[in-house]
Amino acid sequence: MVACEYRPGLEGIPAAQSSVSFVDGQVGRLEYRGIPIQELAEKSTFLETSYLLIWGKLPTAEELRDFCYEIQYHRRVKYRIRDMMKCFPESGHPMDALQASAAALGLFYSRRALDDPAYIRAAVVRLLAKIPTMVAAFQLIRKGNDPVTPKDDLDYAANFLYMLSEREPDPVAAHIFDTCLTLHAEHTMNASTFSARVTASTLTDPYAIVASAVGTLAGPLHGGANEEVIEMLEEIGSVEKVRPFVDACLARKAKIPGFGHRVYKVKDPRATILQKLAEDLFARFGSDMYYDIALELEQIVSQELGPKGIYPNVDFYSGLVYRRLGIPNDLFTPVFAIARVAGWLAHWKEQLEANRIYRPTQVYAGYHDQAYVPIEAR
Repeated sequence: MVACEYRPGLEGIPAAQSSVSFVDGQVGRLEYRGIPIQELAEKSTFLETSYLLIWGKLPTAEELRDFCYEIQYHRRVKYRIRDMMKCFPESGHPMDALQASAAALGLFYSRRALDDPAYIRAAVVRLLAKIPTMVAAFQLIRKGNDPVTPKDDLDYAANFLYMLSEREPDPVAAHIFDTCLTLHAEHTMNASTFSARVTASTLTDPYAIVASAVGTLAGPLHGGANEEVIEMLEEIGSVEKVRPFVDACLARKAKIPGFGHRVYKVKDPRATILQKLAEDLFARFGSDMYYDIALELEQIVSQELGPKGIYPNVDFYSGLVYRRLGIPNDLFTPVFAIARVAGWLAHWKEQLEANRIYRPTQVYAGYHDQAYVPIEAR
């Protein structure tokens, strides 16, 4: 038997062939189905981008209109799911509530008819439509309020912001949030996407796939870094304290939230776009003192760690944007999940096209030929 090379975390080992997205971390390039993220952020919408990711092409005007209409029609969730969510503890994390709620959808809609295009489309529509409703519902339920019913005359992003506050958002705010969703929709073989593909390879239903991916995203090494960035900026408190904070982190070799990426060795292209979105928000709704701290932090960290390929990642500015939109800190990762459902479903659909169940090997590091010791002798 040929010995296997063990690489912790499967680092650098291809796990699939995919045409969903592409990253070149050396030059800061990200493409969805070959289209640069900058073009999609400027010209597309989240639902059009979702269609592109999942079906591999930009939709016609009629296809996009039908897709958006179907998603609007399916935004509401079963009352039994709402009742279930009312039983969740108020102190529970929204990601745990989302994982449980996503899995519960399978009880109502799973048929595992994976050879039926109509079933696949219906699952895509339901998951894209209902995940935001469930995130917003738990936010209100944990405060003792009834969920807000979706508003059918609002688009995808505006409706989510409306369900959080029962106030129609400013069109600029809704557009910026929609662009944020586009930026977070997909990013090659990250941990949650790999989890989704492994689960998909067993031919289970897409609701279980999304639930497994949400569970993976909930881990602090994958999601939640933008929450840490806001906490860090609050801890620093002023521009004058940035340099001492960075020096202290460097002295104890501590990781600085929002900086560094396993793939990008330059500034994350999504961070560049998010920084511009933050500036647009502040220009319309007022500045945020933490943005000045963030600018100073980026400058100093880039000077100190840039030669090592450590620059701002997607999480560095996204929290500032969400915060200005009125989204609570612990909803930052569920919002990430709302967007990433599109990428997970794209990989699910791609996995079905040439499926082979994942069954990696291992490098055994244990003993052999050990004797069983009777319990009275232990």
